[in-house]
Amino acid sequence: MSQARRAGVAALVGTTLEWYDFLIYGTAAALVLNTLYFPGTDPTASRLAVFATYAVGFAARPIGGLVLGHLGDRRGRRSMLVLTVVLMGTATTLIGLLPTYEQLGFWAPVALVVLRLVQGFAAGGEYAGAVTLAVEHAGGSRRGLAGAWAASGFALATLLSTGIFQLMLLLPEADFESWGWRVPFLLGSLLLVAGVFIRRGVAEPAAFTEAVRPVRVPLLAVLRERPRAFAVVVGARLAENSFAYLFPVFGVAYAVDVLGVERQVTLLAVVIAAAVQVAAVPLWAALSDRVGRRPVYAAGAVASAVWLAPFFLLVQSLSPALLVLGFVVGLGVLYPAMLAPQAAYFAELFEPGTRLSGFAGARELGSVLAGGLLPFVATALVAWSGHWWPVAAYLTLLSAVTVVALSFGPETGRLAPEPARGGTPVSR
Repeated sequence: MSQARRAGVAALVGTTLEWYDFLIYGTAAALVLNTLYFPGTDPTASRLAVFATYAVGFAARPIGGLVLGHLGDRRGRRSMLVLTVVLMGTATTLIGLLPTYEQLGFWAPVALVVLRLVQGFAAGGEYAGAVTLAVEHAGGSRRGLAGAWAASGFALATLLSTGIFQLMLLLPEADFESWGWRVPFLLGSLLLVAGVFIRRGVAEPAAFTEAVRPVRVPLLAVLRERPRAFAVVVGARLAENSFAYLFPVFGVAYAVDVLGVERQVTLLAVVIAAAVQVAAVPLWAALSDRVGRRPVYAAGAVASAVWLAPFFLLVQSLSPALLVLGFVVGLGVLYPAMLAPQAAYFAELFEPGTRLSGFAGARELGSVLAGGLLPFVATALVAWSGHWWPVAAYLTLLSAVTVVALSFGPETGRLAPEPARGGTPVSR
């Protein structure tokens, strides 16, 4: 197997495992963690509390992006990616073993927040590292498709995390709330072993090992030499990351807790949508190799915003078939038009010696401003207004910011392959 294909498979499998760990928290938060770790008489207050801990994981992601991006630019892509799997898998397994508020009192939610911070720290370097590894090994005119390996991993993680919770919900409710919800987290220990094994077998890409010069502080070099690229990534991230968590996190909570839809029906809709997304990602990525990253990305942002009103109306119909349609179009078809080209686009905006620091730092800063706050903000807006329209207005605004940011960025889809570089290798 060629190194390019090996790197792609490592990105796909590793990212699937890593984001499975991160995403099951969001599903659990929408279904059960609010009552187990933040009990109270007001259901809305409990949902807000658990979504605040959800946002905490995103708050740690820029820190992880900075630290792990620096490590990846200085010491190597592979070692950094192995570290992210170990951190994420350990934190996820410990969440599955964590006593509840009833058993541990005040320290239960405190421990949950700490473990969520570790998850966020690991996630801060994961996606950027996996994409960078795959894109740098690929080169040529298929970088968009190469970056889709990691993007498809995110889609598969959504499918697996939601699907496993769907299976657990077949248990009697008492069993699910007692131990069934823990099973998806405990599987993180098995995924940890698999992720480490797969990633240790990938070589460092030549674009990194033959970088022109060592960079002592890669992030400072990015901010000094490519501030526009950094700002473009942050702005472009707002719509994509918000829609990533609108459907499988807030959408599930809204349907179940506000509208009274059965949990199994809502999770089934997410599972079907995620399966469609797995197929859609490489198609959108291949299109970005042909027509450019920005047109595909911008079209996805605009179309996703336009779909908001139909989505909420379909969910409100309480028809299982229409609910599935709403999730499939939004999460399965339109959202991937942003996710797929983003991978290669963000990597192409930076030079090899500073790529991981710029990519991870800017991307994860955008994560805090977008996806990390989305479930909390959306829940608060619905509680304030009693309607979904402020949520739609909020996401439309973020989509507009993303389109503007893309207009300031260069088109990178037709860049020449990076040549082998001489000079001083990057410091190990």
